[in-house]
Amino acid sequence: MARASLIKFTEYTFPQYQSAVHHRLIAEKLEAVERGKIDRLMIFMPPRHGKSELASKRFPAWALGKNPKRQIIAASYNSELASDFGRNVRNIIRERKFSNVFAEVELAPDSQAANRWNTNKGGTYVAAGVGTAVTGRGADILLIDDPMKDREEAESETIRDKVWNWYTSTAYTRLMPGGAVILIQTRWHEDDLAGRLLEAETHGGDKWDKLILPAINDNGDALWPERYPLPALERIRNAISMTGVRDWESLYQQNPTPAEGSFFKRDWYTRRHDEAPKVHIYITSDYAVTEDGGDWTEHGVWGFNGEDLFQLDWWSGQTSADVWIDALLDLVTKWKPLCVFGEGGVIEKSVRPMLKRRMIERKVHCRMEWIASVRDKATRARAFQARSAMGTVSLKRGEQGDDVLTQLLSFPAGKHDDKVDVCSLMGMVIDEAHPAIVLPKKPKTKRDAWDYDSASNDGSSDWKVA
Repeated sequence: MARASLIKFTEYTFPQYQSAVHHRLIAEKLEAVERGKIDRLMIFMPPRHGKSELASKRFPAWALGKNPKRQIIAASYNSELASDFGRNVRNIIRERKFSNVFAEVELAPDSQAANRWNTNKGGTYVAAGVGTAVTGRGADILLIDDPMKDREEAESETIRDKVWNWYTSTAYTRLMPGGAVILIQTRWHEDDLAGRLLEAETHGGDKWDKLILPAINDNGDALWPERYPLPALERIRNAISMTGVRDWESLYQQNPTPAEGSFFKRDWYTRRHDEAPKVHIYITSDYAVTEDGGDWTEHGVWGFNGEDLFQLDWWSGQTSADVWIDALLDLVTKWKPLCVFGEGGVIEKSVRPMLKRRMIERKVHCRMEWIASVRDKATRARAFQARSAMGTVSLKRGEQGDDVLTQLLSFPAGKHDDKVDVCSLMGMVIDEAHPAIVLPKKPKTKRDAWDYDSASNDGSSDWKVA
């Protein structure tokens, strides 16, 4: 049974191990990798829920027992932890119980270092810290367990870039034909290694089989009630949420975008609409001047009635300037806004000539206003934040509104904030009472003709006009 089943192998070689439902789900996925049925696997789960024991210690030993000619590269956030995993796998293979299961497999006598060793059949195991070289080694299985150490690393764009560059330029290039990648981790940030791989998937990258295991599921059930029942999880949530909800949502719920939000709150946007009432229409834009440079060009169409702000339409793209300029003019043609607002300064100087020329070519004209740039994005967003908190912002129902909401809730820690910049710009021009913003006229009230103390309806204060 241990030869055929990873769970049975784990229970046999580690009698104290108590498997739960989620462990069996993980084992099924790992067994599928061993059989060649899955070649890209992501597993997201909370800390201390048994992922490393099963995936990083028992699975490599079992997989080498099944095929002792395999080459495995196992990586973690630093070389010390990776070597600890390598030492554990090596020691499992040394044990008599392993020999009882896989009698023909043992360690090569001349290669038994903790971080690099061979089997007697020519298979290899290499332990590596993320960011270190693994040149000269191949991988039938590339196993990455927690590529980031902690919140500090996750918040560093430099570290995130380093992990990504290591994966794409070093680790991935070590794969043998038909090789598999297993990424098992707790989520830290929407732009962590898993986040970038998931985004790459949407743009034609590798397709991943995903097993996502939140500590508390949508039905309110605990993932591992025998070890972490609901009261224990609630205690953890209360303790780590003292400084915000991000750690709970990312580490325990595998949702690096906070459910509630921090700078912008989810319950501020319960008001949604399909069609807006009669409003004055405006467009705000955030321009990315470099094609495929990481940032997005965003055009937001807004309706404003003097009190409430409505999202009417949206366009997004990582494109060259000619594409997003035409997209903007398409929106102008469709919605006929009173004004289009953009960010002044360097952006204005690089964008304005091209935009003006294309407007003349297409015979599409609209008032353009350029708003002085505010370096601090949080300061820039305050006006929109205040309007949202008062419940006067309504997002469109459907994908466009959902996409904007996702960025709002992840701000300021999210990878992308271009949509937030578009929202912020609209909040600023309203808050500053920009001359292009048309406020509705207040209805005239009928006045007593003998009320000489009040101004007349035509603005005169002369009592003779009464």
